[in-house]
Amino acid sequence: AFREKNTNKLVQNLKLSDAKNVLEYNNIIINNSKGFATIQHDANLTPEVVEAFVKTGWSIAALEKGVKRAHIIAPINGALLQELYTRDGSGTLISRDIYEGIRNANVNDVAGIYELIEPLVSAGYLVNRPKNVLEKDIASYYVFTRDNLIIACAQLKLFENGYAEIGCMVVKKEYRSQGRGDAMLSFLERLSVMCDCPNVFVLSTQTMEWFVEHGYKAVEVDKLPPSRKKVYNYQRRSKIYMKHIKNIRDLDAAELWWNR
Repeated sequence: AFREKNTNKLVQNLKLSDAKNVLEYNNIIINNSKGFATIQHDANLTPEVVEAFVKTGWSIAALEKGVKRAHIIAPINGALLQELYTRDGSGTLISRDIYEGIRNANVNDVAGIYELIEPLVSAGYLVNRPKNVLEKDIASYYVFTRDNLIIACAQLKLFENGYAEIGCMVVKKEYRSQGRGDAMLSFLERLSVMCDCPNVFVLSTQTMEWFVEHGYKAVEVDKLPPSRKKVYNYQRRSKIYMKHIKNIRDLDAAELWWNR
């Protein structure tokens, strides 16, 4: 498994691109042939480090051929059980770049976001967001793009006391049921946890079955952070659903059940 250089803490997660960058940073070339890997390097590496890099090469090869996740664990008693059945695990998990295409929105995306959400605004599903409001708040928006086309968007607002709100989440009709919404939601949940906001909530006047399937539970207005409760629209009477994320490993496990 891998550990952080400065803190010696276990690196629990690596995306495929990160794993490749680790090898490139260490001037290591992986030669994959029929699932096997050998190393070419100039550095004076210990056998343990070489072994870890070889296993990283195997993992990269498997992921590029369709495997969803690969685990690198130390050969010690109980390590496999700990990795699979405990929250923190014992090794490093490498997974495919399921978030590729998701990025921070910028002012150039305002027109695309507006076009994507306008039908739902007209239908009364979303609160109206004029272009000038989108432009003002653009730093809190994220977009999912494919060939420079915005196929999904969402907004993430951070609040006090470890709370975050996901709103304006829309997936283009042609790309629904392909895991795009799952990826966007999980990306924002991970971002919330990284910002020390493990309590994530959503508001909507419509059915929330999809969020319930992703672990959200109905709560009352009193559960909102004070600043959000202060501006809650009692006339609109949006339903509130909230999720407490204990650990990013919970999100890793949930990814296995996505409809991709």
